[in-house]
Amino acid sequence: MTDIPRNLVTGDPAAAGPVHGTWEYQPADRWEDGFLSGNGRHGALVFGDPYDDRVVVTHHTLVRPNGAEHARPPELAAELTALQDKLLAGETAAAEGFTDHRPLQWVQPFHPAFQLRLCRVPSTEPRRYLRYLRTVDFTTGETTAACVGGTSRVFVSRADDVIVQQVTGLDLDVWLDHRLPGAPEDLAVGQGTVLTPDGALLTLRARYPDSDRAYTGVTLLVVAGGSTTLAHPGVRITGAESVLLLTRVHRHTGELDVTREQRALSALPHRYDDLLDRHLALHRTAYDRVLLDLHADPAERALPGSELLERPRSTALLERLFAAGRYHLLSSSGLNPPRLPGLWTGDWNTAWAGAFTNDANVNLQTASATAAALPEVTDALAELIHRQLDDWRENARAVFGARGAVAPAHSDGESGLTYHFSREYPLHLWTAGADWLLKPLVDHDEARGERDPRTAAALAEVARFYEDFLTRTDADGRLVVVPSYSPENLPAGASWGTLNAAMDLSAARHALLTAAAYHPDRAPGWLALADRLPPHRVNADGALAEWARPGLDDTYDHRHLSHLYGVWPLEEINPYDTPDLAAAAHRALELRGAENDSAHGHLHHALIAARLRDGRRVADALGSVLDGDFFHASLMSAHYPRRDVYNADAAHTLPAVLVEALVQSTPDRLVLLPALIPALPAGELRGVRTRFGAELDLVWGPAGARAIVRPHRTHRIALRTSTGDGEFLDLVAGEDHVLTWGRGNPP
Repeated sequence: MTDIPRNLVTGDPAAAGPVHGTWEYQPADRWEDGFLSGNGRHGALVFGDPYDDRVVVTHHTLVRPNGAEHARPPELAAELTALQDKLLAGETAAAEGFTDHRPLQWVQPFHPAFQLRLCRVPSTEPRRYLRYLRTVDFTTGETTAACVGGTSRVFVSRADDVIVQQVTGLDLDVWLDHRLPGAPEDLAVGQGTVLTPDGALLTLRARYPDSDRAYTGVTLLVVAGGSTTLAHPGVRITGAESVLLLTRVHRHTGELDVTREQRALSALPHRYDDLLDRHLALHRTAYDRVLLDLHADPAERALPGSELLERPRSTALLERLFAAGRYHLLSSSGLNPPRLPGLWTGDWNTAWAGAFTNDANVNLQTASATAAALPEVTDALAELIHRQLDDWRENARAVFGARGAVAPAHSDGESGLTYHFSREYPLHLWTAGADWLLKPLVDHDEARGERDPRTAAALAEVARFYEDFLTRTDADGRLVVVPSYSPENLPAGASWGTLNAAMDLSAARHALLTAAAYHPDRAPGWLALADRLPPHRVNADGALAEWARPGLDDTYDHRHLSHLYGVWPLEEINPYDTPDLAAAAHRALELRGAENDSAHGHLHHALIAARLRDGRRVADALGSVLDGDFFHASLMSAHYPRRDVYNADAAHTLPAVLVEALVQSTPDRLVLLPALIPALPAGELRGVRTRFGAELDLVWGPAGARAIVRPHRTHRIALRTSTGDGEFLDLVAGEDHVLTWGRGNPP
C-alpha cells in the first residue's frame, strides 16, 4: 500500500493538497501510538487491532481522589505585611517561611476509565493482517481499522456526547476491562451484563479506594443479525452483520441510575451514519475553518505518519502536524480546555497528575484558539475559568487578605484553589495566572467585536485584587510587587519568592488596563494604579531582566520564559512601539538556555521569537522539537525528546508557532510574514481570524505575496509586511481588501 487513503484527500491523491489525517499499516503496539478521537468531554484512544481491539475510554472529569479534594489554600494573609517588610529590607530568603508548612499536595490525578475490549472468538486460524490499514480522519474525527475479514470505525460525537463504534466481519467477545497500567489494586470494581432485544448492555462501576466517589461506564450494543450470548465478563457475538457500540462514562458519588442511562442511549439513532452526520455538523464545521498548504512533495504526503516523522525537515510533516494539532486541540476542548496529556491517557500514572498547569502549559496549548479559528477552545477555557472563579476569590482572601481573584498554578478541573506549592515551587506566591488565563478570552472578544459580560466580570475581579495587593512602594514612590514569583525560576544567589518579577509587572499592568477598557466607569482608578508600576529593567548584559528590582541577577538556563510575557502573549513589548525594549527582550531570548529540553520551552521560545521578527530563531526552536523525536505515530507528542512522557504541549502549540510566523494581529495592527522560516518558502494559509475583526487568506512564494482581508467591521489598522515600513489600511465591513507585495507577480 503506497497511496494516500482516499478518505483523507479530495480528488487525485497525487494532485491533492495537504492530507487531513494520518495512517499506519499496522495496529498500535503501545497506547501512546493509538489514534485519538474526542469531543472535549469523552475521549477514545484506539489501538485498531481487528483481532484484539482496545479502545481506551477517558473523560475530563476522571480524577482520582488523593486528599486534594479536601485541600484548602493556606491561611497566610495575617503574615503578609511582615513578609513584605522583610523582602523590602533585603532578606532574600524571607518568603521561604511564608507557608503553613504542609507537605506538597498534588492535585487529583487524571486517569483513564477502562478499555473497551473486542477480541476475536478463539480460533486456531492465525492472525493475518492482509491489506491492513488504520486511519484517523481529522475532518470527521473518525478512527478506522480495516483488513481482509473485518472493519472497525470509532468517533466521539460532539452532538450526542457518546463514543460510537461500529464493527463488522468478525465473531467477537466484547467486555469492559478496567485493567490498565497503574490501576489501583484496591479499586472496587463491579460489572454487569444484560441481554436486550437488540443486543446487550454492559456496565462497569469502579469506586476509588477510601472514597465515596466512583465512576460508571455503560456500553449499549446494538447487534444486526447473528446471536448474542453471555460470556463472562461480557458477551459473545457470532454471525452478526455489524455491531454498534454506544459508550458513556460518568463520575459520581452514590449510585448511578443505569436504567436511565440505558434509556438515553437507546433513544439515540442506531445507525452509525446517522450518528456521524449529527456529529459532523459541529466537528467538520470547526475543523474546516483554517487550512495550511505548504506545497509539499506529493510523495512525502503519501507517507504514513511514522515514516513521515523520520523526515523532520519535510514540509509535508509540518502540514500534517499543523492539521493534527488543530484536530487534537479541538477534540480535547469542551467541558475543559486540554490537560497536560490533552484528553487522553492509557495509564493511571499520569505525569504531573495530568493537571491543568496554568503557568505555561494550558496557555501554550490554547495559544492558537483565536487566530486558528477555534472558538470552541476559548469557550472550553472560559468554562473552566468561570466554574472556578469563586475558588480564585478564596485564594485572594486566604493568601493575600485581598478582594478579587487569584488563579492557581495547577488545577485538576474540580477545584481552582491554590494548595499545590512547596519551598522550591512557591506557586502560592504567583499572582499573574489570572491575567494569562483570561488573555485568550479577551482576544476572542476583540476578534468578534463583542465583550462577553462574564469576561468583563472576571477582569474586574482581577483588577480588584491588584487594588488591594499593590500597596507597597519603593524609594521613588513606585509600586512594588511583593512577594513576586517568576515561574519556575529564581534569581542567581537569591530565593524564589522575591520582588518585581517582570512577568508580574506585565500581568498587573495588562490586567488593570484591560479591566479599565471593559469598565470605563472604573477606568481612572485602575489606569492610575497601572501608571504607578515600575518599568522593566535592562541588565548589564543588555537583556530584559527577569526581575526589575536591582540586585536580582538573572538565571539564564531555564525552560520557562516567564519574563518575556510582555512580548508574548502580550504586546506590551514589540518592535514597532517599543524598539529598545524589544531589542533587550531579544537579547534575553538569545541568552536563554533550554535547560531540560522540554517541548514547551522550545515552542514558547519560538512564539516569542516570532513576535520579535526572528525567523531563524523560530526555525531553530521548531527544529529542536522536530529533530528531537517528540511525536508518537498518533501525532500526539511527548514532553521530552525521544518520546518521553506523553504530553500535548508540542502537538497543540505547533499550530500557534506556524501562524505567528506568518500572521500576527492586534486590534489595531496587522503584521504579515513577520518571521518566515526557510521551511516555509511558499504556501497558503486560509481562514485565519484577526483581532481587528477580519478573516484573512495569505499566499506567499519566491515571487511575492498576496493577502485578502475580509473585514466584518469598519476599522483603520496599521499594516506591516516583510518588506514594508508600514502604512494604514481603512477597512470597510463587507469589502474585501487585497494586498500584494514583493518581487514580480505574487502567487
